[in-house]
Amino acid sequence: MIKNPTKPTTDGSPEDMNRRRLLSWLSGVGLCGSAIIAAASNLVFIKPRATYGQPNRFAIGKPEDFPSGARISLDTRRVCIVREGDKVGAISTTCTHLGCIVGVSGTGFACPCHGSHYDQDGFVTGGPAPRALSWYQVTLAPNGDLYVDKDNEVEAGTYLKV
Repeated sequence: MIKNPTKPTTDGSPEDMNRRRLLSWLSGVGLCGSAIIAAASNLVFIKPRATYGQPNRFAIGKPEDFPSGARISLDTRRVCIVREGDKVGAISTTCTHLGCIVGVSGTGFACPCHGSHYDQDGFVTGGPAPRALSWYQVTLAPNGDLYVDKDNEVEAGTYLKV
């Protein structure tokens, strides 16, 4: 018996897959794949994408870690710790011109990028900087650690007595 090529066979052989079955199978695979991708993207969407920076209140150590007369720059925190006698202060090391990190110099602070100069207390002495460096609140925790709070700017020259 000769089989008609236009008429599908139904004897269950592997050659029995016709175009309609192939398209049905591909459609099912496509729908399942898109459902899996949609579920995965919904799970990724639900997870918060917020990236939080460093905390603005952080410990810098004990008062004994800063000898009298020290000016220690903490570049990763963008702050300079100043110790004068029994007083401790924190000055921002972010240039008020374009946000560069200023370095501690013999006369105060200097911006290596655009040439702004600041005195020991962070006041502008030259260059394009429009205003003085910020001072931050320094507190002493009950365990004896010093904390700098960059959310609380204080008047220039404000020290914590330790």
